[in-house]
Amino acid sequence: MARRLNEGSEGRPNAYFDHRFHMEAVKLLPAQYYATPRDVMIVTVLGSCVSVCLRDPVAGVGGMNHFMLPASQDDGLLSQSARYGVHAMELLVNQLMKLGARRERFEAKVFGAGNVIPAMTSLRVGQRNADFVLDYLRTERIALLAQDLLDDYARKLHYFPHSGRVLMRRLTKFNNDTLIAREIAYSRQLQDQRPGGDVDLF
Repeated sequence: MARRLNEGSEGRPNAYFDHRFHMEAVKLLPAQYYATPRDVMIVTVLGSCVSVCLRDPVAGVGGMNHFMLPASQDDGLLSQSARYGVHAMELLVNQLMKLGARRERFEAKVFGAGNVIPAMTSLRVGQRNADFVLDYLRTERIALLAQDLLDDYARKLHYFPHSGRVLMRRLTKFNNDTLIAREIAYSRQLQDQRPGGDVDLF
């Protein structure tokens, strides 16, 4: 049975016991993030969204976020949401530092920004997300150990913050239309905003 968590999350991700990996797991949805010192697995599915797996190997803490767009043109509370990369990174970094991490020791692995709906190519959702996250890490001088960005497939991630290991599965078929519906929603949102290391595949 899933249970709710409050360890550094927006929207409180669900926790469950994963019988395949025989360990506690946390499932992230868009606009959520999670940081922990515990030996758990963080799971998410990405289309044009991006997730950053961030870790301080000395302090033994790590976490992941899942953001939809680089930033919002809105100056209100919505623009402070973890759905936007600029705030998703700030929220994750701050939570890790509360748990004892130090910024100069951060290591990152980044994934996502896929073009899973060809009709969205002109909006460059994935490209904008990829450009943002790489520029952010470069500006903040955070070591980038691995990346799998862009291309035309979705991704399922299993991140183990205790060790820093990532398992990534490329998805070309979807069991339901949830991911596609999200991608369409991102597309509409962008239109509304328009002015006038190693990775294991399994």
